[in-house]
Amino acid sequence: MKPQRQGHVFSGTPERLVSLRGACIIRDPNRCVISRKFDRAKALERFRQHGGNKAVDQDDVPLSDPGQKFDYLEVAHNLPHSLTQLKSSKELNSSKVAALAILTMFDSGVVHLIEGIDIDRPSNALTLTLSHHVSFGDFRAYFEPVGDTPHTYHIGTFLPPDLAEDVPVTRTLFPTEDKSIDPPSSRFLAVHRAIAHILHLSAAGDYSDDILSDVGGIWHSISWVY
Repeated sequence: MKPQRQGHVFSGTPERLVSLRGACIIRDPNRCVISRKFDRAKALERFRQHGGNKAVDQDDVPLSDPGQKFDYLEVAHNLPHSLTQLKSSKELNSSKVAALAILTMFDSGVVHLIEGIDIDRPSNALTLTLSHHVSFGDFRAYFEPVGDTPHTYHIGTFLPPDLAEDVPVTRTLFPTEDKSIDPPSSRFLAVHRAIAHILHLSAAGDYSDDILSDVGGIWHSISWVY
């Protein structure tokens, strides 16, 4: 397997992406869903506004507390725009058709869930640090559900132990109490997990990587500074 780190791609309308960013930051209260690190940019903003003694996180814990950890965060699409973007002829190219076929093998109905504006729903996004986004995008990190516990996942990795940071770990994601913002879709995470395991275990990994690379990458991020 030779995963290739994809560059940051800003796709979709700016309005939808701003809305997605805002929704995910509310749902995952300025924290990486894996490391639980607080967003460094938001921390700086709160320190400037309130001072070191009054700047707090979502639980009113001071950001100056020794237990707080910080990093810059990204909101990353699980399944990206590039997968369904059309050519100028209004048709998908052959590589994208092949990638969609691969996704359909894992989940026969998942493609219909990312059509049109649905691809920019919070259910198709995670808040991650840059390093965890790279591992997730390279299929070296994956989310596996823990029994019947809602929104709880064992987050595993295919990285060598000396390079793995914060993982493996079990985390409960951040669903909003009023259910106004959808949590990350378990179906999308299952597709990602299936591809990660196949690329890790299968001799077909190089071929699959070529297809996914041609599509422009199945897992791109959207990174904003706010």
